[in-house]
Amino acid sequence: MTQFDVIIIGSGLAGLTVALNLAGRKKVAVITKKALIDGSSDWAQGGIAAVLADDDSVEAHIRDTLSAGAGLCDEKVTRFVVEHGREEIEWLIKQGVPFTKDAASQLGYHLTREGGHSHRRVIHAADATGHAVQMTLCEQVRRHPNITLLENHIAVDLITGKKLGLADNHCHGAYVLDKGTGKVETYAARQTVLATGSAGKAYLYTTNPDVATGDGIAMGWRAGCRVANMEFIQFHPTCLYHPHAKSFLITEAVRGEGGILRLPDGTRFMPEHDPRAELATRDVVARAIDFEMKKRGLDCVYLDISHKPADFLKEHFPTIYARCLELGIDITRQPIPVVPAAHFSCGGIVTDLAARTDIPNLYAVGEVAFTGLHGANRLASNSLLECLVLGQAAANDILEQVESAIPPLPEWDESRVTDADEEIVISHNWDELRRFMWDYVGIVRTNKRLERAQHRIELLTEEIDDYYSNFRVSNDLIELRNLVLTAELIVRCAMQRHESRGLHFSRDYPDQLTEAKNTVLTPGGK
Repeated sequence: MTQFDVIIIGSGLAGLTVALNLAGRKKVAVITKKALIDGSSDWAQGGIAAVLADDDSVEAHIRDTLSAGAGLCDEKVTRFVVEHGREEIEWLIKQGVPFTKDAASQLGYHLTREGGHSHRRVIHAADATGHAVQMTLCEQVRRHPNITLLENHIAVDLITGKKLGLADNHCHGAYVLDKGTGKVETYAARQTVLATGSAGKAYLYTTNPDVATGDGIAMGWRAGCRVANMEFIQFHPTCLYHPHAKSFLITEAVRGEGGILRLPDGTRFMPEHDPRAELATRDVVARAIDFEMKKRGLDCVYLDISHKPADFLKEHFPTIYARCLELGIDITRQPIPVVPAAHFSCGGIVTDLAARTDIPNLYAVGEVAFTGLHGANRLASNSLLECLVLGQAAANDILEQVESAIPPLPEWDESRVTDADEEIVISHNWDELRRFMWDYVGIVRTNKRLERAQHRIELLTEEIDDYYSNFRVSNDLIELRNLVLTAELIVRCAMQRHESRGLHFSRDYPDQLTEAKNTVLTPGGK
């Protein structure tokens, strides 16, 4: 086995924050299934919400977060994250992140406003904030002598005391497939951090990259961790609708800077759905678009910001301008065709304020975790903030732990399996899963739709488990196995919520209950 002090599975902002804050004192491995830069963090456009302006306040940011969360945000967690926002932004600036500057601002940086926010508090790097942050941190990680990078490696499963037959159920590392050699290696560590993001690829339409397959949620659940609030899948209202524009997001900041949602005939429709119009929270805007599309039989609606000066658009949204122009859409003169798409999961593995899970020595940070910050609906640009604050908290807690001995870990056993004979089974099951999740567990749900999804998941799980037991693991098989399990958890949580709240809207239970409760699932329980 190969041993490190800490292994971090995932290389988004949460994982890299943990790595860089540990590397001064620990030997760290960062395991990522594609290149270091690949992941949802790199795709984040809008920015990072933090209290930075003099006319803003911690209380206002907390209030906005609680309002968006529809009664389910943990106030203690929300305060903790918001209060640490400024110091994390200052840390990123020290790392060299090139945030967009504004000479007229007292702060020196431009702040934008997004849906659900009462103030301009979103610091950004034009419209490619995630890429600017990730490129900066990736450079630091690659140079650090205490960080070992394992790119093109995918974790298969966590190694716990329970699996080893030990009295305790501590996490001792993970089995990891080297995609280059096809061999599963054993990686041991005193602490293991899940920073794998979420599971947008469970849906047919998503703003997430291909790596978002629920790996960490599934591994954590199999290891014995509770999960919570998986029913709250945020559908971003505005994903570019074009046959050649796979997963391209149109940032919320376009609406924040005056973009108007229109029907094909040019009619504005958001004021009929909410007094905040285009600046309503994402759940409201996504449902409004979904309603208008289904009512009128539309393929898409249109986001129009062509009334703004062309130079302003090119300066503030250069990535969107360039991508749309490649597809024949000039956003300075034409509206942008958009549809909602699966974007973010507010639920995940249950953690505390130090990012600790139910399994000792196992941490979860970023979108894979359920901290209680987002409640029933995430406020725009709070996601990267959570990655930074909880990533720092996880690193601080790990540095305080007393070093313990790692038991000998067995090698991966593949003596009873063979090479797969038909890979078509995997691609067919993957396609089926994404389609029925979109149809039955999407923006608007019913009991019947959820029952249909659950039945199909049961059949797929049976097939995949049989496949997993008999054939050597591959990247696609690992991802499909994790995605089906994560989809099952989403459906189980949705079936337990007998109300409509935040991102979960049920036609059978259209009202909101008086008492707000989290949906918590426990392995082995019902």
